[in-house]
Amino acid sequence: MPDRSVTHATFTLERTFQAPPDRVFRAWSDPEVKGRWFAGSPQDYELDFRPGGIERNRASHDGKDITWESLYREIVTDERIVYTSVLLERKTVATVSLTTVEFAQKGGGTHLVLVEAGAYLDGREQPAWREQGTSDWLNRLGEELSRSTW
Repeated sequence: MPDRSVTHATFTLERTFQAPPDRVFRAWSDPEVKGRWFAGSPQDYELDFRPGGIERNRASHDGKDITWESLYREIVTDERIVYTSVLLERKTVATVSLTTVEFAQKGGGTHLVLVEAGAYLDGREQPAWREQGTSDWLNRLGEELSRSTW
């Protein structure tokens, strides 16, 4: 019988972008734009951005088939997104999480606050890995906002 464990962790990441909240929000809500900064491969990415909609991103990492699947719970245009997610290794749940993303006007830009609370199961993922990965894709979001004119 495998060792069973649950590690609970919460992290908060903040970024300020030199783009107004409606543009930063669009980078989360437009499948083509989000696919550029969030997904590894556009053909393995899908986004149904509405309450009850599903987002799915499939990839291979260190020889493991990984699926990230989120269910959007609440969307307040240009202000807030709330979603729950699972990370699967093949068909085995590795993590379950609740994430809120808030967008606030700051000068001519946007202050973004992302808070994620997760349950990390059986050592398949570590909280530090998730926090680093999420930080990395927020950095890619910043790059997307600075180079694109959509």
